Amino acid sequence: MARIQRDEELEKLEEDIRILKNKYDQFFSGISKWPPSTDRRNVEIYIYELSKKKIRDNARRFRLSTLLSRYNQYREMWGRKMREREEGPLDFRRRQAAINAAPEPPPPPPAAAPRVTSAKADPYVKLTRGSNGEEVKRLYEQIEREQLKLGKLPTVTMEQLSQMVQKQSDMVRSKYQVDAVAFRVDVVDGKVKLKAKPLQDRE
Repeated sequence: MARIQRDEELEKLEEDIRILKNKYDQFFSGISKWPPSTDRRNVEIYIYELSKKKIRDNARRFRLSTLLSRYNQYREMWGRKMREREEGPLDFRRRQAAINAAPEPPPPPPAAAPRVTSAKADPYVKLTRGSNGEEVKRLYEQIEREQLKLGKLPTVTMEQLSQMVQKQSDMVRSKYQVDAVAFRVDVVDGKVKLKAKPLQDRE
């Protein structure tokens, strides 16, 4: 008799879970206005009561475990769908339509500015003792361009770059006894770096 009672309990749980899933399906499809919160609470109370009972029969214990695993999967799915309904300003049907719509082709890459082509032809920027800020500006534009290619924003300001260039220029001039120093922007191991080389002045 006890075995028949336990079977009826598990069959009732399985049927209750099935009905609850159908009600959630109707809610998410827009047929029902409100989620079946009361039905869900009743199912979880019933699960709690069943879990407190000691089921010695291995087959029935396995069946209960399988039902609980299935119910937990449904709970995760319902929670995910509820979050999807609540996020963003779009209502659920419009958001679903946006997700199911075919993706738009990516926009074409922006055309390169003319100054990019000229910069590639002459990557070095020459700085002498009497140079003005135009050379530093050219270097900054090259750094900015390379950083954007890497999907990053420039990590230095014009003022910081000017100080850096001045410091490296003084070091190169002192070491090689030259007046002019050439700089170029390189990308090494995914990092934008500034390289300097001495220039011998030619009359």
